[in-house]
Amino acid sequence: MPLIYVTSPIHEDVLHELSALGEVRLGYGSNAVSYQEIQNQVDAVFLRGGHLTAEMIAASPKLRIIARHGAGYDNVDYKAAAELGVWVTNTPGENRRSVVEHVFALLLGISRKIQLASDQTRNSVWAADRLSLTGIELEGRTLGLIGFGDIGQHVAPVAEAFGMKVLATDPAYDSSFDKRLVSLDTLLANADVVSLHVPLLPGTQNLIGSTEIEKMKNGAILINTSRGGVIDESAVADALISGKLGGAGVDVLNAENTDMITPFKCNTFPVADLPNLIVTPHVAGQTNESLIRVGMSAFDAIAAVLKGDAPKHPVNSPTPKSFA
Repeated sequence: MPLIYVTSPIHEDVLHELSALGEVRLGYGSNAVSYQEIQNQVDAVFLRGGHLTAEMIAASPKLRIIARHGAGYDNVDYKAAAELGVWVTNTPGENRRSVVEHVFALLLGISRKIQLASDQTRNSVWAADRLSLTGIELEGRTLGLIGFGDIGQHVAPVAEAFGMKVLATDPAYDSSFDKRLVSLDTLLANADVVSLHVPLLPGTQNLIGSTEIEKMKNGAILINTSRGGVIDESAVADALISGKLGGAGVDVLNAENTDMITPFKCNTFPVADLPNLIVTPHVAGQTNESLIRVGMSAFDAIAAVLKGDAPKHPVNSPTPKSFA
Protein backbone atom coordinates (compact mmCIF):
# COMPACT_ATOMS: atom_id res chain seq x y z
CA MET A 1 0.00 0.00 0.00
CA PRO A 2 1.47 3.40 -0.98
CA LEU A 3 2.50 5.76 1.79
CA ILE A 4 1.32 9.35 1.34
CA TYR A 5 2.72 12.15 3.50
CA VAL A 6 0.68 15.32 4.06
CA THR A 7 2.81 18.18 5.31
CA SER A 8 0.13 20.63 6.54
CA PRO A 9 -3.62 20.72 7.21
CA ILE A 10 -5.87 20.16 4.19
CA HIS A 11 -9.63 20.01 3.85
CA GLU A 12 -11.18 17.03 5.62
CA ASP A 13 -13.06 15.97 2.49
CA VAL A 14 -9.79 15.77 0.58
CA LEU A 15 -8.08 13.90 3.40
CA HIS A 16 -10.89 11.35 3.35
CA GLU A 17 -10.45 10.80 -0.39
CA LEU A 18 -6.69 10.56 0.02
CA SER A 19 -7.02 7.74 2.55
CA ALA A 20 -8.54 5.56 -0.17
CA LEU A 21 -5.28 5.73 -2.14
CA GLY A 22 -3.02 4.39 0.58
CA GLU A 23 -1.68 4.91 4.08
CA VAL A 24 -1.72 8.58 5.02
CA ARG A 25 0.76 10.01 7.49
CA LEU A 26 0.45 13.58 8.69
CA GLY A 27 3.12 16.15 9.39
CA TYR A 28 0.78 18.07 11.70
CA GLY A 29 -1.61 17.49 14.57
CA SER A 30 -1.42 15.25 17.62
CA ASN A 31 -0.12 12.28 15.60
CA ALA A 32 2.38 14.26 13.57
CA VAL A 33 5.48 12.58 12.21
CA SER A 34 8.47 14.28 10.69
CA TYR A 35 9.42 13.73 7.08
CA GLN A 36 12.67 12.15 8.19
CA GLU A 37 10.73 9.43 10.00
CA ILE A 38 9.03 8.22 6.82
CA GLN A 39 11.41 9.35 4.06
CA ASN A 40 12.55 5.80 3.26
CA GLN A 41 8.98 4.56 2.71
CA VAL A 42 7.12 7.54 1.27
CA ASP A 43 5.62 7.23 -2.22
CA ALA A 44 3.88 10.59 -2.50
CA VAL A 45 4.03 13.94 -0.73
CA PHE A 46 1.04 16.25 -0.50
CA LEU A 47 2.98 19.48 -0.02
CA ARG A 48 1.21 22.49 1.40
CA GLY A 49 3.41 24.17 4.01
CA GLY A 50 7.09 23.48 4.57
CA HIS A 51 9.89 22.79 2.11
CA LEU A 52 11.29 19.78 0.29
CA THR A 53 14.96 20.21 -0.48
CA ALA A 54 17.11 18.26 -2.91
CA GLU A 55 18.62 16.37 0.04
CA MET A 56 15.20 15.36 1.35
CA ILE A 57 14.08 14.16 -2.06
CA ALA A 58 17.31 12.22 -2.57
CA ALA A 59 16.72 10.49 0.76
CA SER A 60 13.40 9.11 -0.50
CA PRO A 61 14.10 6.23 -2.91
CA LYS A 62 10.41 5.31 -3.35
CA LEU A 63 9.14 8.83 -3.86
CA ARG A 64 7.18 9.27 -7.10
CA ILE A 65 5.40 12.59 -6.80
CA ILE A 66 5.36 15.83 -4.82
CA ALA A 67 1.93 17.39 -5.33
CA ARG A 68 1.84 21.07 -4.42
CA HIS A 69 -1.33 22.31 -2.75
CA GLY A 70 -1.35 25.62 -4.63
CA ALA A 71 0.02 27.28 -7.73
CA GLY A 72 3.45 28.28 -6.40
CA TYR A 73 6.26 25.77 -6.12
CA ASP A 74 9.16 27.79 -4.73
CA ASN A 75 9.15 25.55 -1.63
CA VAL A 76 10.28 22.45 -3.51
CA ASP A 77 13.44 21.78 -5.51
CA TYR A 78 11.62 20.71 -8.65
CA LYS A 79 14.79 20.55 -10.73
CA ALA A 80 16.45 18.12 -8.34
CA ALA A 81 13.20 16.17 -8.23
CA ALA A 82 13.25 15.82 -12.03
CA GLU A 83 16.81 14.51 -11.95
CA LEU A 84 15.74 11.98 -9.34
CA GLY A 85 12.71 10.84 -11.34
CA VAL A 86 10.09 12.53 -9.16
CA TRP A 87 7.12 14.44 -10.52
CA VAL A 88 6.34 17.86 -9.08
CA THR A 89 2.86 19.20 -9.78
CA ASN A 90 0.83 22.25 -8.85
CA THR A 91 -2.81 23.31 -8.97
CA PRO A 92 -3.04 26.38 -11.22
CA GLY A 93 -6.21 28.43 -11.12
CA GLU A 94 -7.99 26.46 -8.41
CA ASN A 95 -7.74 29.21 -5.77
CA ARG A 96 -7.99 32.06 -8.26
CA ARG A 97 -11.33 33.43 -7.11
CA SER A 98 -10.32 33.37 -3.47
CA VAL A 99 -7.14 35.36 -4.17
CA VAL A 100 -8.99 37.86 -6.33
CA GLU A 101 -11.53 38.51 -3.61
CA HIS A 102 -8.78 38.83 -0.98
CA VAL A 103 -7.06 41.50 -3.08
CA PHE A 104 -10.19 43.62 -2.76
CA ALA A 105 -10.66 42.72 0.89
CA LEU A 106 -7.22 44.21 1.56
CA LEU A 107 -7.79 47.14 -0.77
CA LEU A 108 -11.14 48.05 0.74
CA GLY A 109 -9.73 47.56 4.22
CA ILE A 110 -6.99 50.08 3.49
CA SER A 111 -9.00 52.55 1.42
CA ARG A 112 -11.84 52.71 3.96
CA LYS A 113 -9.60 52.42 7.06
CA ILE A 114 -11.59 49.45 8.27
CA GLN A 115 -8.97 48.15 10.70
CA LEU A 116 -8.42 51.54 12.32
CA ALA A 117 -12.17 52.15 12.66
CA SER A 118 -12.75 48.67 14.05
CA ASP A 119 -9.89 48.96 16.55
CA GLN A 120 -11.18 52.28 17.82
CA THR A 121 -14.68 50.92 18.24
CA ARG A 122 -13.46 47.79 20.02
CA ASN A 123 -11.58 50.07 22.40
CA SER A 124 -14.85 51.86 23.24
CA VAL A 125 -14.05 54.91 21.17
CA TRP A 126 -17.03 55.77 18.95
CA ALA A 127 -15.41 57.79 16.17
CA ALA A 128 -13.89 60.36 18.51
CA ASP A 129 -12.18 61.90 15.49
CA ARG A 130 -14.45 61.07 12.57
CA LEU A 131 -12.27 62.92 10.07
CA SER A 132 -9.37 60.59 10.81
CA LEU A 133 -11.51 57.72 9.50
CA THR A 134 -12.22 59.36 6.17
CA GLY A 135 -11.49 56.94 3.35
CA ILE A 136 -11.35 57.11 -0.43
CA GLU A 137 -13.59 55.69 -3.15
CA LEU A 138 -12.25 53.24 -5.71
CA GLU A 139 -14.35 54.56 -8.57
CA GLY A 140 -12.25 56.69 -10.88
CA ARG A 141 -8.96 55.40 -9.44
CA THR A 142 -6.34 53.51 -11.44
CA LEU A 143 -5.29 49.99 -10.51
CA GLY A 144 -1.87 48.87 -11.72
CA LEU A 145 -1.36 45.12 -11.99
CA ILE A 146 2.24 43.92 -11.93
CA GLY A 147 1.85 40.48 -13.45
CA PHE A 148 -0.99 39.85 -15.87
CA GLY A 149 -1.28 36.10 -15.77
CA ASP A 150 -4.24 34.05 -14.64
CA ILE A 151 -4.96 35.90 -11.38
CA GLY A 152 -4.09 39.36 -12.67
CA GLN A 153 -6.44 38.95 -15.60
CA HIS A 154 -9.24 38.01 -13.21
CA VAL A 155 -8.53 40.92 -10.85
CA ALA A 156 -8.94 43.36 -13.75
CA PRO A 157 -12.71 42.93 -14.42
CA VAL A 158 -13.52 43.15 -10.72
CA ALA A 159 -11.62 46.43 -10.53
CA GLU A 160 -13.45 47.67 -13.60
CA ALA A 161 -16.76 46.75 -11.95
CA PHE A 162 -15.77 49.15 -9.16
CA GLY A 163 -15.30 51.83 -11.82
CA MET A 164 -11.51 51.66 -11.75
CA LYS A 165 -9.22 52.08 -14.73
CA VAL A 166 -6.80 49.17 -15.13
CA LEU A 167 -3.18 49.23 -16.26
CA ALA A 168 -0.96 46.16 -16.30
CA THR A 169 2.62 45.18 -16.98
CA ASP A 170 3.99 41.73 -17.73
CA PRO A 171 7.12 40.76 -19.70
CA ALA A 172 5.21 37.84 -21.23
CA TYR A 173 2.81 40.15 -23.07
CA ASP A 174 2.82 43.39 -25.06
CA SER A 175 0.11 45.89 -25.90
CA SER A 176 -0.98 43.85 -28.91
CA PHE A 177 -2.24 41.28 -26.40
CA ASP A 178 -4.17 43.83 -24.35
CA LYS A 179 -4.25 47.61 -24.70
CA ARG A 180 -4.10 47.99 -20.93
CA LEU A 181 -0.50 46.76 -20.95
CA VAL A 182 2.15 49.43 -20.34
CA SER A 183 5.73 49.63 -19.10
CA LEU A 184 6.46 49.25 -15.41
CA ASP A 185 7.51 52.91 -15.14
CA THR A 186 4.28 54.08 -16.77
CA LEU A 187 2.24 51.90 -14.45
CA LEU A 188 4.01 53.12 -11.32
CA ALA A 189 3.60 56.76 -12.32
CA ASN A 190 -0.12 56.47 -13.02
CA ALA A 191 -1.52 53.89 -10.60
CA ASP A 192 -3.35 54.85 -7.43
CA VAL A 193 -3.19 51.21 -6.37
CA VAL A 194 -0.43 48.75 -7.29
CA SER A 195 -1.19 45.03 -6.89
CA LEU A 196 1.47 42.34 -7.36
CA HIS A 197 0.75 39.04 -9.11
CA VAL A 198 4.13 37.56 -10.00
CA PRO A 199 6.00 34.43 -8.93
CA LEU A 200 9.12 34.71 -6.79
CA LEU A 201 12.03 34.32 -9.22
CA PRO A 202 15.51 35.85 -9.34
CA GLY A 203 14.13 38.52 -11.66
CA THR A 204 11.26 39.44 -9.33
CA GLN A 205 13.18 39.48 -6.04
CA ASN A 206 12.63 42.94 -4.48
CA LEU A 207 10.79 43.99 -7.63
CA ILE A 208 9.28 46.85 -5.66
CA GLY A 209 11.93 48.69 -3.67
CA SER A 210 12.77 52.27 -2.80
CA THR A 211 13.47 53.23 -6.43
CA GLU A 212 10.14 51.91 -7.64
CA ILE A 213 8.21 53.38 -4.69
CA GLU A 214 9.71 56.80 -5.43
CA LYS A 215 8.20 56.59 -8.93
CA MET A 216 4.73 55.93 -7.51
CA LYS A 217 2.11 58.56 -6.78
CA ASN A 218 2.21 60.11 -3.34
CA GLY A 219 -0.32 58.28 -1.20
CA ALA A 220 -0.59 55.24 -3.50
CA ILE A 221 -1.68 51.91 -2.03
CA LEU A 222 0.38 48.72 -2.41
CA ILE A 223 -1.22 45.24 -2.34
CA ASN A 224 0.84 42.03 -2.31
CA THR A 225 -0.81 38.61 -2.43
CA SER A 226 1.93 36.91 -4.46
CA ARG A 227 5.15 36.20 -2.53
CA GLY A 228 6.88 38.12 0.24
CA GLY A 229 10.20 38.40 -1.54
CA VAL A 230 8.87 40.47 -4.42
CA ILE A 231 8.82 43.61 -2.27
CA ASP A 232 11.60 45.17 -0.25
CA GLU A 233 9.84 45.20 3.10
CA SER A 234 12.16 47.79 4.67
CA ALA A 235 11.55 50.17 1.76
CA VAL A 236 7.80 49.66 2.06
CA ALA A 237 7.93 50.23 5.81
CA ASP A 238 9.88 53.46 5.33
CA ALA A 239 7.35 54.62 2.72
CA LEU A 240 4.43 53.86 5.02
CA ILE A 241 6.07 55.77 7.83
CA SER A 242 6.90 58.79 5.66
CA GLY A 243 3.48 58.83 4.02
CA LYS A 244 4.85 58.25 0.52
CA LEU A 245 2.63 55.18 0.48
CA GLY A 246 -0.90 55.79 1.67
CA GLY A 247 -1.28 52.19 2.73
CA ALA A 248 -0.26 48.59 2.15
CA GLY A 249 -2.09 45.31 2.38
CA VAL A 250 0.10 42.20 2.35
CA ASP A 251 -0.76 38.54 2.67
CA VAL A 252 2.80 37.25 2.31
CA LEU A 253 6.07 38.00 4.06
CA ASN A 254 9.76 37.33 3.49
CA ALA A 255 9.92 35.34 6.71
CA GLU A 256 6.57 33.74 7.31
CA ASN A 257 5.81 32.55 10.84
CA THR A 258 7.85 35.55 11.89
CA ASP A 259 7.51 37.87 14.88
CA MET A 260 4.15 39.51 14.37
CA ILE A 261 5.07 42.43 16.61
CA THR A 262 7.20 43.65 13.73
CA PRO A 263 6.09 41.66 10.67
CA PHE A 264 8.28 43.78 8.42
CA LYS A 265 11.90 43.70 9.51
CA CYS A 266 12.19 47.39 10.23
CA ASN A 267 14.26 48.37 13.24
CA THR A 268 13.33 52.04 13.26
CA PHE A 269 9.61 51.82 13.98
CA PRO A 270 7.05 49.35 15.37
CA VAL A 271 5.58 48.69 11.93
CA ALA A 272 2.70 46.61 13.27
CA ASP A 273 1.38 49.77 14.90
CA LEU A 274 0.96 51.55 11.56
CA PRO A 275 -2.72 52.25 10.91
CA ASN A 276 -2.14 52.12 7.15
CA LEU A 277 -0.79 48.55 7.10
CA ILE A 278 -2.86 45.36 7.01
CA VAL A 279 -1.06 42.02 7.25
CA THR A 280 -2.81 38.66 6.81
CA PRO A 281 -1.01 35.30 7.29
CA HIS A 282 -0.87 33.92 3.72
CA VAL A 283 -4.59 33.14 3.54
CA ALA A 284 -5.57 34.90 0.30
CA GLY A 285 -6.22 31.59 -1.43
CA GLN A 286 -7.83 29.96 1.56
CA THR A 287 -11.60 29.63 1.46
CA ASN A 288 -13.67 26.55 2.10
CA GLU A 289 -14.43 26.30 -1.61
CA SER A 290 -10.85 26.77 -2.78
CA LEU A 291 -9.44 24.29 -0.25
CA ILE A 292 -11.64 21.60 -1.78
CA ARG A 293 -10.79 22.57 -5.37
CA VAL A 294 -7.05 22.87 -4.74
CA GLY A 295 -6.95 19.74 -2.60
CA MET A 296 -8.79 17.61 -5.13
CA SER A 297 -6.55 18.83 -7.93
CA ALA A 298 -3.48 17.72 -5.95
CA PHE A 299 -5.29 14.47 -5.10
CA ASP A 300 -5.89 13.81 -8.80
CA ALA A 301 -2.18 14.26 -9.52
CA ILE A 302 -1.19 11.76 -6.84
CA ALA A 303 -3.83 9.26 -7.97
CA ALA A 304 -2.62 9.48 -11.56
CA VAL A 305 1.06 8.97 -10.75
CA LEU A 306 0.40 6.11 -8.35
CA LYS A 307 -1.46 4.39 -11.22
CA GLY A 308 1.51 4.93 -13.53
CA ASP A 309 -0.02 7.82 -15.50
CA ALA A 310 1.33 11.30 -16.12
CA PRO A 311 -0.22 14.05 -13.96
CA LYS A 312 -2.29 16.88 -15.43
CA HIS A 313 -0.28 19.83 -14.13
CA PRO A 314 3.44 18.94 -14.00
CA VAL A 315 6.02 21.65 -13.34
CA ASN A 316 8.95 19.43 -14.22
CA SER A 317 9.80 16.57 -16.57
CA PRO A 318 11.36 13.78 -14.52
CA THR A 319 13.71 11.22 -15.96
CA PRO A 320 12.30 7.68 -15.97
CA LYS A 321 12.63 5.92 -12.64
CA SER A 322 11.98 2.34 -11.71
CA PHE A 323 10.24 1.53 -8.46
CA ALA A 324 10.39 -1.77 -6.62
